Amino acid sequence: MRGPDLIRYTGRSITAHRMRALLTALGIAVGVAAVVLLTSIGEGVRRFVVAEFTQFGTNLVSVTPGTTQTMGGSIGVFGTVRPLTIEDAQALQRVPYVIASVALVQGNAEVEGQGRKRRVTVYGAGPEFADVFRFEVAQGSFLPPDDPRAPRSLAVLGAKMASELFGGANALGASVRVGGERYRVVGVMKAKGTMIGFDLDDTVYIPAARSLELFDRESLFEVDVLYEEGAPVDEVVAGLRRVLLDRHGDEDFTLTTQQQMLDTLGSVLDVLTFAVAALGSISLLVGAVGIFTIMTIAVRERTGEIGLLRALGAGRRQVLAVFLAEAIVLSALGGLAGFVAGGGIAWLLGATVRQLPVSYSPLFVGLALLLSLVIGLVAGILPALNAARLDPVEALRAE
Repeated sequence: MRGPDLIRYTGRSITAHRMRALLTALGIAVGVAAVVLLTSIGEGVRRFVVAEFTQFGTNLVSVTPGTTQTMGGSIGVFGTVRPLTIEDAQALQRVPYVIASVALVQGNAEVEGQGRKRRVTVYGAGPEFADVFRFEVAQGSFLPPDDPRAPRSLAVLGAKMASELFGGANALGASVRVGGERYRVVGVMKAKGTMIGFDLDDTVYIPAARSLELFDRESLFEVDVLYEEGAPVDEVVAGLRRVLLDRHGDEDFTLTTQQQMLDTLGSVLDVLTFAVAALGSISLLVGAVGIFTIMTIAVRERTGEIGLLRALGAGRRQVLAVFLAEAIVLSALGGLAGFVAGGGIAWLLGATVRQLPVSYSPLFVGLALLLSLVIGLVAGILPALNAARLDPVEALRAE
């Protein structure tokens, strides 16, 4: 049987049993659609989270108290040999390639202004905060350079914070109370949005030394260091470590580069994406069972047809090729239908649910389509072999 004849014969066999072909392809289509949809959501989440963290740049080094290498606050904040101080942050600015370092303290306090009260996140920061984290000021200015140990009671409001307390009125020069203490507003930030669920606009910024007093803390939450683009990261980290060792006498701190954070985060998110892809692949296995079952039934139903083919001179290999081709075509059609359906649902979710990030992963989509073909081939082998092994005389007699 020539190639064109095999193609025509396979097409006629499929169209002659439309319902059976539809059910066979449907199992594969559901599996591929599940893989495409789940991996699109997983890849979208990964890109969204990475974009959230890189909006502040990638040339940052975070210094946290304690020696625990974790993302976020270190447990060393509560029990370190020496606290991380504002003087430490100032000393780190003298390290080669360092542009700026900012002391950072984070807490929660009640803010009052114009007779209105809100409990929000309060950041104690140095004057370099806006430059280091790429924040922009809409009105006034950020916290000015001041005596780091005894700064003036000045505050900068986030965009939402200013709107909630003052409405459309000008907040510059007004007084607000943060944790019961009076501060004068010197600036209002431009809207920044949210990052991983944290509203960066519903905040208040006060000097780091004031926040240490407000939250009754000895140690900074962290010190963030901005270094020059293209600078050797290893040299920057070594310089920071050397300065802190001279000041502390022991390595009771943790240095984490932005790239290390992204690598760790990327690894976790890659595992998540792989996990949801594996979950979707279970549907493909169900589709494989469906192909195997239906092709086995087809062999039994078409025993007479197989006998006629053998009687007309078709060899075992040709009979094997007929049934394998049918299984592969059905799985390919199901895979393409699943790709279109999964991609369409993913696009629809991305268009209607703005909070749900969706992004296609060509790798997983390609693997899903390839796997659908492999499943069709593997699931069709045994029924095809059974068909090829039938004795032509017995097959014709069965008819």
